[in-house]
Amino acid sequence: MEFTLTFLYRLLFGLYLSAPVLLMLVLIVVVIGLFVGRRESWNPGDALYWSFITASTVGYGDMRPRRRLSKFLSIVIAFVGLIFTGIVVAIGVNSLGVAFDKHVDLNEVKALIQELDK
Repeated sequence: MEFTLTFLYRLLFGLYLSAPVLLMLVLIVVVIGLFVGRRESWNPGDALYWSFITASTVGYGDMRPRRRLSKFLSIVIAFVGLIFTGIVVAIGVNSLGVAFDKHVDLNEVKALIQELDK
């Protein structure tokens, strides 16, 4: 339980520290998505849905931009989504590393691995 609490504390603290950057990236996705939605004659809800599906790189394909500028901006949204995801994953991996360093004895892990190899 201590391992999990350490991980969650570090994860939430890292997200808190990086919140300004993460919120700016979300704002970029929203603004570009609404702009593309207006150009493509989508309602704002559909435009936001499309922009976040594109940013997450899921891309269901149910809505696709038809205009050249809109297509280019969808690529920008995808790159912004990759940066957002990369930051969150980096914070998570770092938090996990800190929790392992604090709560897991590497000598015990090595002994367990050697036992399993027998």
